[in-house]
Amino acid sequence: MTRLIIETDDNWTREKIKFAINTEAQLLRKTADKIQNKIRDFEKKYGELDREKLYGKVNDMDLLEWEGEIETLQRVQSRLKSLEEIIFEYK
Repeated sequence: MTRLIIETDDNWTREKIKFAINTEAQLLRKTADKIQNKIRDFEKKYGELDREKLYGKVNDMDLLEWEGEIETLQRVQSRLKSLEEIIFEYK
């Protein structure tokens, strides 16, 4: 959990900060959806990722891309979780 304390009497500023964080979270959600779709496409084509099973049967670049997408998805989901856990406090 992250607590964000905003000290201002200006309601516009409060809303702008909250809006910016929510906008970033929306972008991360869309990015995660696109990555998940790419991963699903790989899984439809090759089955679940199993390097040993797929070695020699799948282009190495495809495997690297697939692994990269999984790693990127984990990072995006972590950042999204961080933003979604923000609790706003106003003073």
